[in-house]
Amino acid sequence: MTISLIQMSSINFVGAFGRGILTRRNAFQSFTQKKTLISPRPSLSCPLWSAKDDRGQEESNDHQTPSSSSSIARPSDVLMVDQMPLPLPIPLKHTYYLLRHGQSEGNVEGVISSCRSLKYSSKHGLTPLGYQQGYDSAKSLLELIQQQSQTTSGEDQAGAGGRNTSRIFFYSSPFARAKQTAQACIDGLLTLAAEDQEEDVSTSITPSTIENGQNNTVLNLKNGRYLDIQTNILLEDGLMERYFGQLDGLPLSTYAYVWPEDKKDVTFTGRFHVESVAAVATRLREVILEIEQSDLHHQEEGNDIIVLTSHADVLQILQLYASGVDNVGEFSSYRFGNGEVRFMGRTTDTLPEPSPLEVPKDLPVL
Repeated sequence: MTISLIQMSSINFVGAFGRGILTRRNAFQSFTQKKTLISPRPSLSCPLWSAKDDRGQEESNDHQTPSSSSSIARPSDVLMVDQMPLPLPIPLKHTYYLLRHGQSEGNVEGVISSCRSLKYSSKHGLTPLGYQQGYDSAKSLLELIQQQSQTTSGEDQAGAGGRNTSRIFFYSSPFARAKQTAQACIDGLLTLAAEDQEEDVSTSITPSTIENGQNNTVLNLKNGRYLDIQTNILLEDGLMERYFGQLDGLPLSTYAYVWPEDKKDVTFTGRFHVESVAAVATRLREVILEIEQSDLHHQEEGNDIIVLTSHADVLQILQLYASGVDNVGEFSSYRFGNGEVRFMGRTTDTLPEPSPLEVPKDLPVL
């Protein structure tokens, strides 16, 4: 698992509280200013994925032209597997939520954007609407956390020192649209916290000291629980977009060449050399297991809340895989909207109602 760290500037963090409430009106402007202060940190663990193709060369083209030829090398971070991975352990130590990126420039262009050269680049980042969607997801996330906390016993909720505090961490795909959405959601959480502070300083929020280089703040959920917001974003290569091979850069409608085949065979890669459902599930399992075993998440600190910020196919595959459904290839019937957040349940009854997709009438002939 390859992890890099995005650390929010302490100047901006303090400034947000110094100004009072970071309003929705100025949040996107503040976000675009902060982007120049964000930089990847060195990997915190041994690399599991790379951005090189099978010939050991960096990818040089953003998109590839479809062809029946198999001469285009598959990136080495795209696994070839012949079966689904083993199920995730039950139970997991931590609670997971899945957040899809907001509207991206690629969404507006209407093209598939999965090329590995986009890793750590700024291409196909969020639109202003996409930032707003990520920002607004904070409220939905808090509602889900509160709902989930009602089903958990007080003993299970208690963290270090017997206090009912859960730390919340954001892991993100290194693609611009995902990591910018994670930052937008954090901005939304800080704004909600600041609004609560103005309403009731004594019970709502206390900005904590900055310890070990991490900015954080404690938010009172007003149900006897507290949320310790970790404002650093952990970039995880295993959360990257599903690779669509020679369909990359083509209209979104060409997904229809892949999704019906996924339902029939989770190891399907086809003539376009896409990443299979089973391969995506395999790397996601590695991500979850690494998080579960990470020294960052000390067991004595209690249950941590993990937000995985990623892409539609990736999150849908993860949600079905984690639920234990028989055919994870049915994932396309459980579409995430831009900026949508869901609880990652471990049983099939936690899945939303399926909505099968129809083949588009304007599907290009390839």
